[in-house]
Amino acid sequence: MDLRYPVGKLTWPEQVSERDREEFIQQIEEAPAKLRAAVQGLTEQQLDAPYRVGGWTVRQVVHHLPDSHMNAYVRFKLALTEDQPLVKTYEQDRWAELVDAKTAPIESSLTLLESLHARWVMLLKSLRAADFQRTLKHPELGEVNLDRSLGLYAWHGCHHVAHITSLRERMGY
Repeated sequence: MDLRYPVGKLTWPEQVSERDREEFIQQIEEAPAKLRAAVQGLTEQQLDAPYRVGGWTVRQVVHHLPDSHMNAYVRFKLALTEDQPLVKTYEQDRWAELVDAKTAPIESSLTLLESLHARWVMLLKSLRAADFQRTLKHPELGEVNLDRSLGLYAWHGCHHVAHITSLRERMGY
C-alpha cells in the first residue's frame, strides 16, 4: 500500500450524480467525528509521530484539516456569491511548519473542524443541483465547479483520517 494515499488517489466520476453529491456531503458531515475517533487516546508522543517517513505528524495532519477546509468553505461561498471568483492558493506545507500546527493541542482543531463542518454541511444541503455547477478560477487547476470541489474535499477528509488510522493499525496503537 502507498502510505501517501491510503484511500487511493483522488478520482472524480465523469458526471456527478445526485447520489454522488449526497455521498460526498455525508463524507464531509462525518469527517470531524471520524477524525476525533482516529486520534482518541493517542499520547503526545504518538501525536508527534509522522504517519509515514517524510510525512507530517499526526498533530500536523489534525491541524491541516481545518486549515484546508476553511479555505474550501470560503471558496464555496465565493463561488456561490460571485461570478467565477479567482481564489488564492496557500502553501500547505509551510502552514504545517508553523508553530501552531507543530505544537498546539489538537482539541482546538478538532472543535474547529466540527463547527466548520456543521456550517458547511448546512450550506451544502441547502443547494440545488444547479448551484454545484457554479465555478471558481483556481490558479493551478483552472476553472473548477463546486461538484468537483465537493468531491475533492470529501476525499480529502477520508484521505487524512486514513493516514492516522493506517498508522495506528501498523503501529498497534
